[in-house]
Amino acid sequence: MNAKGHCYPKYIILQAVYFKLIFTLSYHDVEEIMKIRGVLVDHATIQRWDYQFTPLLESEMKKRKGRVGASWRLDESYIKVKGIWCYLYRAVDKLGNTVGFLLTRKRQRMSVQSFLIKAISNTCRPRIINIDKIGSNTEAIKVYNKHPFSKIEIRQCKYLNNIAEQDHRFIKWRI
Repeated sequence: MNAKGHCYPKYIILQAVYFKLIFTLSYHDVEEIMKIRGVLVDHATIQRWDYQFTPLLESEMKKRKGRVGASWRLDESYIKVKGIWCYLYRAVDKLGNTVGFLLTRKRQRMSVQSFLIKAISNTCRPRIINIDKIGSNTEAIKVYNKHPFSKIEIRQCKYLNNIAEQDHRFIKWRI
């Protein structure tokens, strides 16, 4: 990350963006925390830092992200975002490491299929995916399996998906 041209050192910028991202604070709250720490910075400046440096931090985190296993759990949840009900598709491996997620308005095969392609391209192709009885998940995996050299086994075991189900609880609590 290059903080050249900014009035504040790199560690102060990173700390402000870190507070905003990790603790889901408002920009005014981050401004107050920084003021307590002796740094006078406006909330609009913190917002510009957030927009500018979040994609850079995200790309750095993707580089450092550990490998995920070959056994995935895929599940969806219904959450409210800015007053609109949406579907949150999430995939975790058997150890609970997040593989990927997708937020969409509709619950359909194309949404799951685009999520699956994105998750596989960002990590690796799984050997087996455990899903619930939703037909769109099954159809999306079957469509993906039509590609050459891609045979993903589909398993529908209710209790093996508990890792993904428990992960939704944490997401809903934060929202």
